Amino acid sequence: MQTFSKRVSQKIDKLSPAQIQALVKDLTEGSELFSSIFQSLSVGLIIVDKDWLLVEINKAAERYIPFSMHPDDLRAEEKKIWEIIDDRDIAAFLENCCTNDKTNVSDEYTLTTSGGSIRFVDISVMPLVRNQELVGSIVTIDDVTEKRNQEILLHRMETLAGLTNLAAGVAHEIKNPLGAISIHIQLMQKAIRKKRQGDGLLPDPKFAENYLEIVNQEIDRLNKIVVNFLMAVRPISAQLELVQPNALLEQFVSFFRPEFNEKHIAVVTKFCPDSPRLLLDQKLFREVIVNLAQNALAAITERFPDCSEEKAFSSCSGRLTIATEIKDENYILHFADNGSGMSEETVSHIFEPYFTTKANGTGLGLAMAYKIIKEFSGDISVQSEKNAGTEFVITLPIPQKDRRLLTYKGTSGVDSGVSK
Repeated sequence: MQTFSKRVSQKIDKLSPAQIQALVKDLTEGSELFSSIFQSLSVGLIIVDKDWLLVEINKAAERYIPFSMHPDDLRAEEKKIWEIIDDRDIAAFLENCCTNDKTNVSDEYTLTTSGGSIRFVDISVMPLVRNQELVGSIVTIDDVTEKRNQEILLHRMETLAGLTNLAAGVAHEIKNPLGAISIHIQLMQKAIRKKRQGDGLLPDPKFAENYLEIVNQEIDRLNKIVVNFLMAVRPISAQLELVQPNALLEQFVSFFRPEFNEKHIAVVTKFCPDSPRLLLDQKLFREVIVNLAQNALAAITERFPDCSEEKAFSSCSGRLTIATEIKDENYILHFADNGSGMSEETVSHIFEPYFTTKANGTGLGLAMAYKIIKEFSGDISVQSEKNAGTEFVITLPIPQKDRRLLTYKGTSGVDSGVSK
């Protein structure tokens, strides 16, 4: 089309009025065709000029991106594109691209629809080049929700493989109380039969009550086993969103810090700067951190029983350290205490369902923590030493961002495709 228009412009003074009219008709039809294609694309497109003022936008982009005012509004023509976008993170990304002259970069964001569902969109910025000169930018918006959901589904299917061993363990747990119930019911039946064959009187009430009390205790035990089993195997309904983990950790620490302060146990945080956004469920992530904090508190108070309300911080050696770092495209969280620690045998079973060293423990806290972190496509490991302390290390993948696109280099020597 561009070559055709150039040839026509060179010969337009030689065309008759009828030929010019036919040419205008063809160009109009061609323009309408390109406009229809532009508006029909499933990928959102936003075209801005060098000053990041809106030039064109298609319907897909209007569906994906929330705007504070409609792009067709006359007032929008005088505003930079990020000033009319009603999403703080996306607006900040585009403003940063303009301020720092960034091109060929992308990032992923989560958006909440009017119905409350979460959508994942990948936003890329590419240079708009005309006649080998940079005249603006092309912003593409791609809905990658289905791709993310498929990844989550695949991961959940992989975790189902461990349910066989879990079910076998529950079956073993159920056999014991069932055996006890069976034995005590048989004893009651035997006693009743013996009495009826003799004087015909029923056994002493206390005799029956003792057996029935044991039966009720075992039934309660069975009920707890079944409830815990259902908790352990229920699918985790994770609502994954792109969130700042350091900000979440600050909230969680402020929640449990007072409990540590009462015991005069120091809580130290060392968070990495410029934390990346991670795909997390905030409630489930909080469940993991609070569970680790409770375990740390128990371990520290076990090793330092003198850390009481009367003691000062200086006389209590208890310490919990929470640190984060970025390494090899992963966000790594270190959760370390100097409590009583664990033996190698205990560490080897720490994430197994129903394994606990506490008298009143269910053995599901760390098993659920392990399951949640796996749901985030991450990993959790532990290192511990008796009377020295324990460190949990949570590794979470950083979503792919700032992808390098194909580089365009004009004849003017200006590289228009390098990320800055």
